[in-house]
Order: sequence, then C-alpha cells, then structure tokens
Amino acid sequence: MKVIVIGGVAAGAKAAAKSRRLLSEESEVIIYTDDTHVSYSSCGIPYYIEGNFDNFETLLVRSPEEFEASGVRVFLRHKVIKILPESKQILVKNLVTNQAVLDSYDSLIIATGASPFIPNIKNIWYKNIFTVRKIEDAINIKARLAATKRAVIVGGGYIGLEMLEALVKSNIYTTLIERSPHIMPALDYDMSECVLEQLNLIKNNKFEVITSDAVAEFKGDKDGISGLVTESCREIDCDLAIICSGVIPNVELARDAGIDIGETGAIRTDKHMETSVKNIYACGDCAETNFIVTNNPIWIPLGSTANKQGRCAALNACGTEDEFPGVLASAVTRCLKLTISMTGLTEKKASNLGIETISEIVTKNDKVGYMPDAKNITLKLIASKSDGRLLGGQAVGAGDTDKRINTLTSAILAGLTVDEFRQNDLTYAPPFAPTIDPLLNASEKLSEKLKHQ
Repeated sequence: MKVIVIGGVAAGAKAAAKSRRLLSEESEVIIYTDDTHVSYSSCGIPYYIEGNFDNFETLLVRSPEEFEASGVRVFLRHKVIKILPESKQILVKNLVTNQAVLDSYDSLIIATGASPFIPNIKNIWYKNIFTVRKIEDAINIKARLAATKRAVIVGGGYIGLEMLEALVKSNIYTTLIERSPHIMPALDYDMSECVLEQLNLIKNNKFEVITSDAVAEFKGDKDGISGLVTESCREIDCDLAIICSGVIPNVELARDAGIDIGETGAIRTDKHMETSVKNIYACGDCAETNFIVTNNPIWIPLGSTANKQGRCAALNACGTEDEFPGVLASAVTRCLKLTISMTGLTEKKASNLGIETISEIVTKNDKVGYMPDAKNITLKLIASKSDGRLLGGQAVGAGDTDKRINTLTSAILAGLTVDEFRQNDLTYAPPFAPTIDPLLNASEKLSEKLKHQ
C-alpha cells in the first residue's frame, strides 16, 4: 500500500507518522511539502520571538532524517500542483529544479494547511513587514528585533495578542490596530471589552491598542517601512510591522481536483475525514469539521484539532475505521498577565444561528483570597434558554482561566444542564481554588436566572 501526504506541519506530519505505524514495512508513506521544514510547532513561534528559548530548532518536532529512519520519505520544497483522482496520481514540482513528475497513491491525505490573510493595504510588501506562519517568519522577525524601536501589529485576534506580548517583552513599543470595535473578536463583546480593560491597566506606556480603525498605507522606501497611515488619517511611526489578520484555508489544489469545498470555505469532510472523492482525505487547517454543539460545519484552524484530525485521517486511509466527532472550538491564549480561554457557542454566534441563550458573568479570585498568588478571573457561562443545556463559556483574567474552561468542555460534551453542572464536586484547597469555585458560582447564578426567566 502507498499513502501520500500533501503537507507536513501538524496534521500532515501526524498523519504520516501514524500511517507508518499502521502499515507493513513493504508499504510506502511519503510526505510532499513545499515548505523548507517539516513537523514543527507554528503555535510556538511567538514564544520563540519573545525569547523563551534561543534556538528555533526547538520548534522542530521531527526532522526529515528522523522520518526517513522510521520509514517515511520526506520531500521538502516539492509542491503538488495537481491531483488526478481518476488515475490516483499527483503531479509534483521540485521547486529547486523546476522539474515535475507524476506519482501514484492508494490513499491520499491532503494537509495543505492555511495561509495568512493579507489585507488590501498600500505598500504592504515593503521590507520589514512580516506574517507569522512558518519557521522562516520566526527567524526573520527575531533577527529584526534588535534594530526595532517601534512596531505595529495588524489584527487583534489570538496571534496578534501573542505577538503583542512577544514584542512588549522584547522592550519594543508596540501599537496594535484592530479593524473591528473589539479585540479578540472570537469572544462576545462584553468579554472582549474585559480583555481590553485589563490590558489597559497594565500597559505602562509600553503599548497601545487601537480599535475601529485599520491601516490604509505603509510609508517607507527600499530600505523598509518607517510608518503608516490609518483609514482615520492617524499617522504612526514604526520600523517593523506584523500582519496578524487571520488565515485562509489552502483549498485550491482540492477544488481543482473536483473535491467539494464546504460552506465554511474549507474542504468538506465526513466523520472519517474523507473528502467527496473516495480514498482522498483532508485534515488540519485546510479541512472543515463538525461543531459538536450545533452539529453544523465549522472551520477551526488549531494545532490540537489538526493533530487529532491527522490521526483519524491516517487510520481510515490505512483501512482501520475511525471517526472524528468534531470540536467545541476550545481555545486558549496568553497576553502579558492575561489568560484568555473559550469553548462552545458564544452569544453572538448563537444569535446568528437563531438559538436563544441566557448567560451569567462573574468575577472572582481563582484561589482563596488570602493566598498571595490569588488572581482574578472573569467567567461567562452560556446556556440554552429553552432547556438550560450548557452551550459555551469564556474566561479572562490573570488567574487560572484555562482549567475552568477545560472543565466546562467536559460538561458540554456530556450534554449537562446548568442545574446538573452546579452539583459538580470540584476540588478545593486554598492554593488551588475557593471553597465555591467560580465555575460553580456562575452556574448557581445562571440556574437562578433560568428559574425566574
């Protein structure tokens, strides 16, 4: 049997490694990637730039040589330019020699990932304007920091906030510009405002956050940028800019092969991660999946999802049936002293889907107040107005928000109502939690709201 994987970062590397373990020694497993590296943590790039470790190779999970030793052949700088499903072949171009060859497969796994979305900004291709996606991005940004005095981040989502932390901790004055009225637009507006309020309390003249504005034009010359002008005509000096405006799934190869693209814009897959074409699977940031809360398609480009999808795709591609049930869109990030985490439905997403919700927000310490490391967290619980079923949650604060959201994910997966969840026997000791955990406190208040609606 011969399994070919297109793409070799999170999902592709996982799919190839799992396929190799499943198949006999006589079988072939091949990775084709147009990248210069394989099997690396793109999620770790902001933390390398921040200075948490000195060598970018720390981000590499497995080298081509390690893959080869395990029986997986890796072809770097090889771009698959066409899939021929009828003959079960692919056309691959060597980007170094420009030669193209045909290769055949029994099962094909598409893990082409996503690419940074580049906004329509004049002079966006000036020198010292970067995106954050590949190892080269990490190396180039890191190399530029010593010569940087003022930086601009375009976009206030997960990567934008992570890069804000990285630059501020590198002693670079940073301006973050977000087009929408709120940073972290994945959150509900009230929780986004909570993020901004808490960031403003700790900025200490090291950064500025601008919302409801966008970059119209970069200023500079052949040596690089020197500043920018926003759509509101505000002028800002900078010698480094990082574009964090989101990503778009790489689906052109699949579309050209007649593979169905889903309503999210990513490749449509079933519960086996199989596409509309038999024996062709898709996983990772190029593939959509099921949103467990509502059972509708969702595209959620996260490293954790990519790895789980890659495993599922490999199992099915190699003849071992497996199912990927979907995701809750659970996520977490950190910015300076804040941890921001979420899972399930937000109120605004529920409203768009016509689902009536009820919610409760509480702000409490994550530990008993007399403990020296007790910190605040603001927690929002969301439930169905009709039956009280838990639908989602968001948490922001200097304390342990992520463990509350992780607990909540299990409750949502189990289909618990607010009333059922408030009876949960969560652990207590002063260094770890208050006697009544903020999660239970929020669920008790939400339960009362449901009774009196």
